[in-house]
Amino acid sequence: MKQKKELLHRPKLLKYAILGMIVFLGLICLYNCSFIAPGLPRARDPFAFEDGSDPVTGISHYRRGDMDLEDQELSLEVPKSIPVCDTRYSELIPCLDRNLIYQLRLRLNLTVMEHYERHCPPPQRRYNCLIPPPVGYKIPIRWPASRDQVWKANIPHTHLAQEKSDQNWMVVDGDKIKFPGGGTHFHYGADKYIAAIAGMLKFPGEKLSNGGNIRNVLDVGCGVASFGAYLLSHDIIAMSLAPNDVHENQIQFALERGIPSALGVLGTKRLPYPSRSFELAHCSRCRIDWLQRDGILLLELDRLLRPGGYFVYSSPEAYAHDAENRRIWNAMYDLLRRMCWRVVSRRDQTVIWAKPLSNSCYMKRTPGTQPPLCVSGDEPDEAWNVPMKACITPYSPKVHKEKGTGLLPWPKRLTAPPPRLEEIGVTLEEFHKDTSVWHDRVIDYWKQMKSVSQKNSFRNVMDMNSNLGGFAAALKDKDIWVMNIAPVNMLSRMKIIYDRGLIGTVHDWCESFSTYPRTYDLLHAWMILSETEDRGCSIEDLLIEMDRMLRPEGLVIIRDKPHIINSVRKFLTALKWDGWSSEVEPRTDALSLNEEKVLIARKKLWKEKFTI
Repeated sequence: MKQKKELLHRPKLLKYAILGMIVFLGLICLYNCSFIAPGLPRARDPFAFEDGSDPVTGISHYRRGDMDLEDQELSLEVPKSIPVCDTRYSELIPCLDRNLIYQLRLRLNLTVMEHYERHCPPPQRRYNCLIPPPVGYKIPIRWPASRDQVWKANIPHTHLAQEKSDQNWMVVDGDKIKFPGGGTHFHYGADKYIAAIAGMLKFPGEKLSNGGNIRNVLDVGCGVASFGAYLLSHDIIAMSLAPNDVHENQIQFALERGIPSALGVLGTKRLPYPSRSFELAHCSRCRIDWLQRDGILLLELDRLLRPGGYFVYSSPEAYAHDAENRRIWNAMYDLLRRMCWRVVSRRDQTVIWAKPLSNSCYMKRTPGTQPPLCVSGDEPDEAWNVPMKACITPYSPKVHKEKGTGLLPWPKRLTAPPPRLEEIGVTLEEFHKDTSVWHDRVIDYWKQMKSVSQKNSFRNVMDMNSNLGGFAAALKDKDIWVMNIAPVNMLSRMKIIYDRGLIGTVHDWCESFSTYPRTYDLLHAWMILSETEDRGCSIEDLLIEMDRMLRPEGLVIIRDKPHIINSVRKFLTALKWDGWSSEVEPRTDALSLNEEKVLIARKKLWKEKFTI
């Protein structure tokens, strides 16, 4: 009887065992699927959000497999929509996200500003969602009116107006924030301050451009970039630089105003610009500790300044008479003397130094003098994710002999072949051909966009693959500025950008760019999507990043291989770029690479739940 009961129970036990096995396998499958699904942190993931929330309001995962390009184009799963990030991420900068630093528990040295440098999310933490605009967002005020006022709803932060109320940085006026043109060191206006600097340098007519010989300026710790804004009328373009620090929206205000500017910090890594890029560096009411780490920050400025370049410095150390400030001033003066810099002028609260024109002073230094000269193997133009070096970058024999850069004054230098062309293996003929081709291409672009663009539609423009700067040079007669980007595999060409009197930076498009959302009116992407794909990175991620940078009603120009254009076209609706688009097969020219197509699309102004 007992044996019979056991026989009756065996099928039930077998049934439960099979059912348990199915549940176990299902849980394993679910776990693995959550691990490989991109964009969303899985449960108990060490990179998951501390409050358990997710950055998106919906779920949509898509990636290309390891297939041939043609197969990818045919089988690419295109989502009907891309999820929208939560509104608290409306100002997200993925690689400058303080929350990410806390969540990853990164051990950073705060005293050397490592927490203000780039720290990008790992693949499983990328935000595969569209960044929403803030509540009440309006199409930005157009240039030149935007220099002096912006919509408060677009950057709803007024703490700087309160904190700097005595310095004329900015004033809240109803639904606008206005910029009187003041600064910490120039309460009565940047224009008068600029004229005073020119007077200290004894430039003719107190014009800081000095006949076009001062063109590229680096403004460190720029605030809301009023100094750079007022330089523009002098035909001087400044790279206005500030970190995403306690004044966290200063660069956002600058870009909203239409002023060339970028997020960055003098920390542990070289700034992403090549050597000998700027005629003048400026630090107003400067609180930077230039003496730290054997003067490494001043040595970084030395790398970036051209022969004979100026450093305009205003700080209590330059004029205050208490013991501590005098000690700092004496130490800084001694360091710069050993670097062979000389004081050109000193007045009131400002001192101006000049970098030497040649290596002569370096060769006369006593052996063992600090800081040392950099070793011959150091490449001063390497500027992406490279640690700063506490050494002086000497000039090449050619620059030493000529005692200068050989650059023509602005605007002649824009179209004249720069002397450093030979360093990157580009001939004069290739340079002129590039300039000519981009002149014609830009004319064609503007014809293609004629129905949806007006005279002042564009102010902030980005060329995502700038090559020799031909695209930006072709826009010289338009009232815009261009952020030229040299991808990491072409970083040596950034020196040509600066030698033409333009500005830009080096970047890796497999990562997010260091700018606020909604900061560019026009993005130009020439072959950059196919190059990104060739490197094994995600085109979809790059398209979402482009959307983050692009202002509502802004346009993208994508010039690439036909299969890339066909793939991008399928994403227009999901990206909300389907308000207007135009696709053409451009004429063949000297820069054409096999077949190409041009797709131009316009981003809609939309809210989180619907488009308008």
